[in-house]
Amino acid sequence: MPLLDAAKGIACAVIVGHHLSRYGPMPAGAYTLAPDLFAWLSDQGRLAVQVFLVIAGFLAAASLAPDGMLRVDRPVARILQRYGRLVMPYLAALTVCVLVAAVVRPWLDEEVVPASPTFGQLIAHGLLLQDLLGYESLSTGVWYVAIDFQLFALALALVGLPTLLQRASGASGASGAGGAPLSASARWLPVALVLGLAITSLALFNRNARLDDTAFYFFGTYGLGMLVFWIGRATRFSTWQSALALLVLVGAGALAIDWRSRIATALVTALLLAIAQRRHWLSPPHWPTVAVPLQRLGRMSYSLFLIHFPVLLAMNAAVANAGPHGAWFDAAGLVATFALSVGAAALLYRWVETRQASWRAVFALFAALVISGLVVSH
Repeated sequence: MPLLDAAKGIACAVIVGHHLSRYGPMPAGAYTLAPDLFAWLSDQGRLAVQVFLVIAGFLAAASLAPDGMLRVDRPVARILQRYGRLVMPYLAALTVCVLVAAVVRPWLDEEVVPASPTFGQLIAHGLLLQDLLGYESLSTGVWYVAIDFQLFALALALVGLPTLLQRASGASGASGAGGAPLSASARWLPVALVLGLAITSLALFNRNARLDDTAFYFFGTYGLGMLVFWIGRATRFSTWQSALALLVLVGAGALAIDWRSRIATALVTALLLAIAQRRHWLSPPHWPTVAVPLQRLGRMSYSLFLIHFPVLLAMNAAVANAGPHGAWFDAAGLVATFALSVGAAALLYRWVETRQASWRAVFALFAALVISGLVVSH
């Protein structure tokens, strides 16, 4: 689906721009050259995360329950597989960030440089529990990785619950995951559960900042993506139209209760995705050449998201200690930071992210993070 890759590429570039506009002395020096652009990236660039959440929900529904019913024979193994695929590039990037932070700390007197990590902090990050346990992040944006994992596990639990209940009761009907019997009414129950929790999240959980370390805070956006995928499976146009109208009502109701630009962004993304899916634009037969770089950027967007922060730290330290200079020098440093981040992401994508996940690789990368963190903290 090259259109999704292109969308992820644009969204990731905006998120990186958001961080480039906020952290270190370079954006402060270059601000006068384009104050409106820097202000927009600093204030609104974070909204691009909503695009990723909607697309993640869309792909989760396609993978776990394309027809609304769970199509995973071993749910626990699938969750562990998801953990392995997420943390391999994540652990590698965190190790780089810990080492870079240790090198630049004496040269960059900025709060943006993470403090020397503790053993508990390293373990919590490796297990994606850092925010739930109250540890400071070792790199910017790592909260998203933990939330993505929570959302995937929660989505699997929701769509798998009817199958588990049917197995327990021994009812007969259509087949579910692993051949488990499902009644006709149970075929719609997973969709209803996702819809119900999405509405609850949009109306309640997402308005409580104390829950922003949990999947419940973000499930409204993630659920919109899941629902859009299922809406796109409708064979009748009238059914598709009615389901999409219901989705609009859900989003509009949530915004009427409490206007949030992040939810508005998610709703618009979901609607555009629904139209693109219906019109078969996600996999166009003829993809414009000018969009190919965006597609490639989107494919390695996760690696770029993970690795750009240590590059930003290193470049800020280099530019800050380059002697007296003007705003254009800082701007050139920001452009170089983005280019070097893309190069580093290409390496991380090729050598880590695209490798088949294995527990041996996960344990090795986990050990590398812990050992690196302990070495630089002493």
